[in-house]
Amino acid sequence: MLDKPIDMTTPERAAGDGLPAERRRWAIAAIFIAVAMATLDTAIANIALPAIATDLHVSPAEAVWVVNVYQIAVVATLLPLGALGEIVGHQRIYLGGLVLFTLASLGCALAWSLPSLLVARAAGARRQRNHEREYSAGPLHLSEPAARPRPRPQRVGGGHRVYLRPTIASAILALGPWPWLFAVNLPFGLLAFAIGAITLPPTPRATHPFDFPGAILAAGCLGLFIIGIGSAAHEAPLLLVASELGAAIVLGLVLASRHAEHPAPMLPIDLFRLPVFALSAATAVCSFAVQGLAFVSLPFYFEDVLQRSQVETGFFMTPWPLVVAIMAPIGGRLSDRYSAGVLGSIGLVLLGAGMALLAMLPAAPGVASIVWRMAICGVGFGLFQTPNMRALMSSAPGHRSGSASGIVATARLIGQTLGAALAALCFSLAGHDGAPLALALGAGFAGLGSVTSLLRLTVGPARRT
Repeated sequence: MLDKPIDMTTPERAAGDGLPAERRRWAIAAIFIAVAMATLDTAIANIALPAIATDLHVSPAEAVWVVNVYQIAVVATLLPLGALGEIVGHQRIYLGGLVLFTLASLGCALAWSLPSLLVARAAGARRQRNHEREYSAGPLHLSEPAARPRPRPQRVGGGHRVYLRPTIASAILALGPWPWLFAVNLPFGLLAFAIGAITLPPTPRATHPFDFPGAILAAGCLGLFIIGIGSAAHEAPLLLVASELGAAIVLGLVLASRHAEHPAPMLPIDLFRLPVFALSAATAVCSFAVQGLAFVSLPFYFEDVLQRSQVETGFFMTPWPLVVAIMAPIGGRLSDRYSAGVLGSIGLVLLGAGMALLAMLPAAPGVASIVWRMAICGVGFGLFQTPNMRALMSSAPGHRSGSASGIVATARLIGQTLGAALAALCFSLAGHDGAPLALALGAGFAGLGSVTSLLRLTVGPARRT
């Protein structure tokens, strides 16, 4: 039988006794289930886009909003919910978000039109937020004794859930239509909530009040920025695009001024004064833009151009994340000896080469022809990712690690959203033939990221204080 919840304020907890071993395992299981759900939710939506477009009678460019609206909501709530969790407790935010995510998954499964699906996706995205920063500063750390070193969030089951995402999506699609991809979250969401409600202990709470104006400014700044990119990609009127991006800049400036003297601002603009940090974040945005372009455009290419099934598409997408999982620890070991600027540049050159090779696929490629090109992309992305994250985190002062981890997530989401929006633009310009154009554009972003990575060699090593 599971123990009763532990009072985090007791002397025993403060002394670092941590959770009992049995309860700790259950707590990790609850978190792992929820993380896997949210991670799968991102990947399966990409693979299902062609089927969603056909079933809901919308164009590929319109279907990309299924990805965009999710990421817009995630980016907009990323920093405010992190700050709220520090005040009301990460456990409450986590469990409340898990309920919302499960209900939103039901809404996605029952969606009858594109607008209804977009509303449900936006609601569910708020749950995804709780896997970005709380897992590095909250629940993951709750799952270990306080006396142990805090684990890196990506090391708790990370590799397996990453490279199995397309394969799992393919298996689900082999059994039923695309709504099943969302309905499968229901039993797992209920299970994760039931376990988490019993096993996850409360966290210490900050004493300062929640900055509602700051939260609105942060959400508005990031949200309008991503919306503006999406509007531009969908060929909205220039005045509308300029208004959205201009408003985002104004809100960002107001937020920066409001938090100029704050020791831990909600939007940590001050960290970008550190050259290595700023260049590492820019490199991350470029690399994840490549990923967004590829993962949105390739399913349409495989299914609409090559006439492959959804199941085959999932397996074609697997080599990239599979090789990334293999390369991640290799990249970590190499970063102990070589500069992140060099490793990141080499990795992004390989990623760009893989994207260019995918863009130049023959008219009727065989399975092997697709797989080795995807594997090259995985090698490049995997070689880049770990050294870059290490450089970004180590360049920030130690007491700002929470803010730095928030920027890691923000850079990833901005890059992925930018890539998805640009993929939609390619489809708007070229219809179903937009996939090769998107892949070629991804190769260009990889080249830009490679240059940005090399620039880190000109500003000296990162220094953490």
